Amino acid sequence: MMLFHDGKMTIRKLEDSDKEAMVRWLNDPEVLKYYEGRDNPHDLKRVNQHYFEREDETARCLVEYEGTPIGYIQFYPVLEEERMAYGYWNPDEIIYGTDQFIGEPDYWNKGLGTELVELMKKYLLNEKQADILVMDPQVWNERAIACYEKCGFQKVKFLPAHELHEGEMKDCWLMEYKA
Repeated sequence: MMLFHDGKMTIRKLEDSDKEAMVRWLNDPEVLKYYEGRDNPHDLKRVNQHYFEREDETARCLVEYEGTPIGYIQFYPVLEEERMAYGYWNPDEIIYGTDQFIGEPDYWNKGLGTELVELMKKYLLNEKQADILVMDPQVWNERAIACYEKCGFQKVKFLPAHELHEGEMKDCWLMEYKA
């Protein structure tokens, strides 16, 4: 099911036919360096468990560029426990978080991550009526942070030892975009 299409990029819900690409991407050390961790490769069983069999409010999507699968994005309403940890006290605010990666090496370093974040930002603001969008990149991931800042996100809170990555708790930045 297509969620959003803009020019050459399409975001659609994951389908069973996407499992092979997800396994390939989630076994690439360059992808895993930034997403999931190089100590956390995914075989088909694990891809099924983490991306296809979960019953929660996360929308898991494939990213296509000119019809070619190139990456993954997920978005989700930020729930109460995480809202409190981030310092969002107003229960009336609609807050969404996203996580994403470009998995195909031929599509790296072409500005497509920025295009993807912009597209998802537009979708969440217009279709989901989000008031705030958040991401929590690890502090060492300067490329992702620069991409998000290009898209209007700002660092708003340092999150010490926030995410387990490659066997260590890593510091992250809470980055937000306000509508």
